[in-house]
Amino acid sequence: MPRWGRAVARSALIARSMAEPDPARLAAFEVLTAVREQDAYTNLALPGALQRRGVSGRDAAFATELVSGTIRRQGSYDAVLAAGVDRSLTDVDPAVLDALRLGAHQILAMRVPAHAAVGTTVDLVRSAVGHRPAGFVNAVLRRVTAHDLPAWLRTVAPDPSSDPVGYVSVVHSHPRWVVTELAAALDVPVEDPEVEELLAAHNAAPRVTLAARPGLSAVEELVAAGGVQSSTSPFAVTLSRGDPGSVPAVAEGRAGVQDEGSQLVALAAAGAAVAGSDERWLDMCAGPGGKSALLAALAASRGARLLASDALPHRARLVASAVRRARSGLLGVITADGRRPAWRPATFDRVLVDAPCSGLGALRRRPEARWRRKRADLDDLVPLQKALLASAIESVRVGGVVAYATCSPVLAETAEVVAPALEGRADVVLEDAAPLFDGLATPYEGPLPGTVQLWPHRHGTDAMFLALLRRVG
Repeated sequence: MPRWGRAVARSALIARSMAEPDPARLAAFEVLTAVREQDAYTNLALPGALQRRGVSGRDAAFATELVSGTIRRQGSYDAVLAAGVDRSLTDVDPAVLDALRLGAHQILAMRVPAHAAVGTTVDLVRSAVGHRPAGFVNAVLRRVTAHDLPAWLRTVAPDPSSDPVGYVSVVHSHPRWVVTELAAALDVPVEDPEVEELLAAHNAAPRVTLAARPGLSAVEELVAAGGVQSSTSPFAVTLSRGDPGSVPAVAEGRAGVQDEGSQLVALAAAGAAVAGSDERWLDMCAGPGGKSALLAALAASRGARLLASDALPHRARLVASAVRRARSGLLGVITADGRRPAWRPATFDRVLVDAPCSGLGALRRRPEARWRRKRADLDDLVPLQKALLASAIESVRVGGVVAYATCSPVLAETAEVVAPALEGRADVVLEDAAPLFDGLATPYEGPLPGTVQLWPHRHGTDAMFLALLRRVG
């Protein structure tokens, strides 16, 4: 190479080493760090990161897909990366591993040219981590570019005939225990194609769904703001693009962002028949407030009032914000542990207990939950769920109904909570909730007769479970 050519190449290398990563990738890296170090939630951490970096429009959409897709497919990418390094991934610096995952997602799942994905990730590492690991990142990601994702998965996934759980776990990026629990909830073997349909649905970016709150906003207003009316819930409108916060009804608290499954649960809790008065409603585990806001609006339209309660002060504050426009339908918002009620027994005509759960029904929207949750978490969650349901039954009057809901299809959190609550009690019966969901075209029967289990791959909703229990004496 002539001397001037070497000088140009050296200048280009120097410029390259000083290149600053773009703000969208920096925002995505910042969110991954917050998720790993602070147990942050992607959907809550991302807006602030985008704002701090001045990222908007198409760049914001890129950053959203980059961070959410990276977390969803982390299990698959880790298997690929493990094949390209000379050490265990546990020995790789966590920040460097975050960057490698971001690079792998761009190479294997996004429309980013391989050289650009590698180069920008190396720049990101130099800027955010340091110069020393840049060569390592460059070498590993160049190995990743050797194959597309299907070819890599054929190489790194276990043999499906000898390890079907391991195969599905790697190909669809779910922990093994989650695969096993979801197959059991579907009541099919792991090898059944429906298991892969469900896991694939978890890896698809969900639509943004709004809920028009009766008496405060209308579906037509949300459609006029750029949405499309849903056929699943009478109050639901989906947005294909744009920031939901820019919709006036959402910004003003007259509508909210709420999955259709969550809307259907609230509507069922409000729609079940009760004998006698129908004036006092309770949302026992109300945070962050989406169901409370819809219930309060429905209550106001029927001359009833809702008490919204949550055990955690910060979640109670979120509820208060969500219901601020539905004052006529509110008894109030309080901080109280539902296991030790701040109200007298047999006070309410309707009680909703949307119990704290593993959240495995909302993996589309909470991609980090699949990696954060452990099977051992059920040891704490299930006793809590049983105690809350028992308290809800004591809180409802004779003739009233309790709606027990979870955003999890795991049997330990659904049928195995409800069935014991009925044992030895002649004063509580399980009502048939199915008629309240007759608008759904595909099967929705739950694990107990009369209960309802929604699914993302069947209904396009989060995997909400609902059981209706009536106090009869």
